[in-house]
Amino acid sequence: VQLQASGGGLVQAGGSLRLSCAASGRTFSSYKMGWFRQAPGKERESVAAISRNGGSLYYADSVKGRFTISRDNGKNTVYLQMNSLKPEDTAVYYCAADLRVYGVGLETDYDYWGQGTLVTVYS
Repeated sequence: VQLQASGGGLVQAGGSLRLSCAASGRTFSSYKMGWFRQAPGKERESVAAISRNGGSLYYADSVKGRFTISRDNGKNTVYLQMNSLKPEDTAVYYCAADLRVYGVGLETDYDYWGQGTLVTVYS
């Protein structure tokens, strides 16, 4: 599967952005999907994940209550709605996919990665 992330940009603190990740192929619904981010000088970290049918969701503590992950299997797309953005949310955001059912929070839980989209939050 090939992944293409989009939707990043420059936003003021307290604002919102919606990231999208479009996947190629006809078996998108077979993949669990995740969003990760990497801030300057920091390691990449898990942000959110969603199971193949969307029934199970995972969020990092730092984004709970502010970010929402969702997917549309008919459109081969996963979304990350980001509200109440903070300067510390500034990072390159990556989407990831994997066929394995278990494991959502580690980079090694995903075999396929998109190219990343930059989110910059200014105060």
